[in-house]
Amino acid sequence: MKNEACWISKKVSEFLLYHAPQFLTNSEHTVKGYRDALTLYFQFLQESGINPTSLNHKHFEREWIERWMVWLKEKRHNSPATCNDRLSGMRKFLEYLAGKDISVEYLWQEARKIKKQKCPKKKVSGMSRTAVAAILREPDVKTSIGRRDLTFLSLLYSTAARLDEIRSITISQIHLDACRPNISIRGKGNKVRTAFILPKTKALLMAYIKEVHGFSPNPDRLLFFSRVGNSYSALTEAALDKRIKKYAAMAHEVCKEVPSNAHAHQFRHAKASHWIEDGLNVMEVQALLGHEQIETTMVYLDVTNIDKGKALATLETETDKQLDRKWKNPDGSLVDFCGLKRKR
Repeated sequence: MKNEACWISKKVSEFLLYHAPQFLTNSEHTVKGYRDALTLYFQFLQESGINPTSLNHKHFEREWIERWMVWLKEKRHNSPATCNDRLSGMRKFLEYLAGKDISVEYLWQEARKIKKQKCPKKKVSGMSRTAVAAILREPDVKTSIGRRDLTFLSLLYSTAARLDEIRSITISQIHLDACRPNISIRGKGNKVRTAFILPKTKALLMAYIKEVHGFSPNPDRLLFFSRVGNSYSALTEAALDKRIKKYAAMAHEVCKEVPSNAHAHQFRHAKASHWIEDGLNVMEVQALLGHEQIETTMVYLDVTNIDKGKALATLETETDKQLDRKWKNPDGSLVDFCGLKRKR
């Protein structure tokens, strides 16, 4: 095995096991996306005749990545959106490599120039206020699990935070004694934003923390956690998503406005729309959601029957104001060499 191939294999492991979950995202789903992208890339290279002995940095040049994109579309039958997600994952890995060795920075710069495939905009169905209220009525507050779930759902909606942001909140991020009670949300790229909470959500949080964490809670402990013996760990996204779907299905029986298969992101979309309905302008909502691009926020404004023209008008007004002022290799495959599992 050549030293360079070993170096690449090691960096794949470091990227997936350490760098991505520590510095890029709190989401298990996003890390899985990076792993899938790299796994498929090494499968493509192997089918192209590259093996652990011949692998080197030149196999990450623009020509190879563009051929991979065609392979994803024609052989894997990936949609344009999925191909774009794979490309984004590859770019993140190459950016990481560039930070480790300046001589391969050109690989990242080349990858950034590859145009993404055009794909139709996905419309995410939102929820009305009535639907949200119906879901919040379902947890059985006579039980500790029910009280936890009500607190979780209320926080998910009132802050419009992403699911992985909610599951990673620690006690130290919660500021209930502030003049305006708030939570410091740690989002993508470890960027922190402030999410203000209303009295009802504050009351639920205070009661939950007192019941579960006691009068002197450990500031470093997760707000929502799974306990096995003396070990505390974050609830998985799958577990939380299962709770959401359970309550949505129950609420759907009494309120047909509730999507029977609701998911966490619909709470985020719903809150964004409701903020607009309540008079917030688009740039304020952008900040509350933690979006870098205003175009991303605009997607949320097409979720419920709100006045899109009004939303666009608030953006225009605000703009005018601103003008003023990872190696063992048992089977010999390239995928296994890089510590990945072959995708079927």
